[in-house]
Amino acid sequence: MAISRILVVDDSPTERFFISDLLVKNGYLVSMAESGEDGIAQARQTQPDLIIMDVIMPGMNGYQATRALSKDDETKNIPVIICTTKDQETDKVWGLRQGAKAYMVKPINPDDLLKQIRALG
Repeated sequence: MAISRILVVDDSPTERFFISDLLVKNGYLVSMAESGEDGIAQARQTQPDLIIMDVIMPGMNGYQATRALSKDDETKNIPVIICTTKDQETDKVWGLRQGAKAYMVKPINPDDLLKQIRALG
């Protein structure tokens, strides 16, 4: 499956801009959400090829949103890359156990993110 449409879920406008700008410059179509709840709703509606998910957000955090997406028949096949400042090994293990396909620590290295996206495609 080629990845072309990516949903970026992050409560930080700066992070959303940084990631979306990088992705658009590399030929991806990007949509954005500011919360876990909004991310789930958008994923159900638009069926993106990939979701990039922050963890620390008000309301539903990224772990909870990833778990909900991975258990929902409408969204369970959409891969999730968690991108967060939480850098402990237990954080990574927990994120992957919630259904994420990859876990990256901020600040994100643009080349590493692009490589990870290609690997999942």
